[in-house]
Amino acid sequence: MAPTLSPHEVLPWGPLYGGGYHDAERGFAIVTQVRIYTINRGMLDSWIDLFNAKIVPTSAQYGVKVIGAWANRPQNEFIWVRTFDSDDTLKTYEASPERALYTGQTGSHIAKIEVRRSRTA
Repeated sequence: MAPTLSPHEVLPWGPLYGGGYHDAERGFAIVTQVRIYTINRGMLDSWIDLFNAKIVPTSAQYGVKVIGAWANRPQNEFIWVRTFDSDDTLKTYEASPERALYTGQTGSHIAKIEVRRSRTA
């Protein structure tokens, strides 16, 4: 049985970004990733603070939008969903100087990363 998350476990970004996953006006699909992180024991709250303060705003500046995030406390898991237009968009964010400022902090929190990726039609 999946763990039940209390309302305070759902993080504050809202359910969807931009009303959907396909940009009909521009005519291309958006890449979506579901990311499941196992966070080191005792570090979930500091991870959530870091995620809110650094990852969400910085990634949004580069077109990588966080559309939802949840904490599964019994398993020390942090599950989040992000979207972006292309691999080039993601690479630009990943190479950004702003991201480089906090990657040393984020890495120490994470024990394991799983990523599921899809591109909508």
